[in-house]
Amino acid sequence: MLPWVVRRTRLPLLSRRCVNCRSESATAGEGRFRVNANGKLLDVWLLVRCVSCDWTSKLTVHERAPVRSFDPAELDGYLANDPELVASTLLDPLLARRNRVTLDWTGAWRLDTPSPWVDEAWPVKVEIVFEDPVPVRPERLIAHGLGLSRNEVLRRIKCDIPLRRTTRAGFTFTVMAGD
Repeated sequence: MLPWVVRRTRLPLLSRRCVNCRSESATAGEGRFRVNANGKLLDVWLLVRCVSCDWTSKLTVHERAPVRSFDPAELDGYLANDPELVASTLLDPLLARRNRVTLDWTGAWRLDTPSPWVDEAWPVKVEIVFEDPVPVRPERLIAHGLGLSRNEVLRRIKCDIPLRRTTRAGFTFTVMAGD
């Protein structure tokens, strides 16, 4: 079985309308949190900026949460602007739903494939692993990885999941020999 890996190359852009210039894209940039204390309650925001005009806005991560409800390591991560915590927060579907944003993965991922399998016997089984929840249609991913047309992919690929439906989870497929 050949391993293919879908990796994130950068954080995805956010589809969010800017209040200043009405642009549709924002970025988390290098990733910064803002933590505000109000007595024993904390507000935590992820700061994002417009791609066009650099206007800064914020996405609510926690609102009026008791200080005791935070894991000390998580709170330290917010205060230190930990890059891993920024990435996991940005990729959290609850954050996107609560702040009414969607992630734009265009140009933010790559497919790592091993060298060609010329010596392999047909059919060839391939396993695709996603390191991040990148939404992609399997037929496009396979066509890109094999250098085939999408029609050729539909003809030569055997897979348990629908090839034309977007997925974010790993899967396996089998490449049948060409004519």
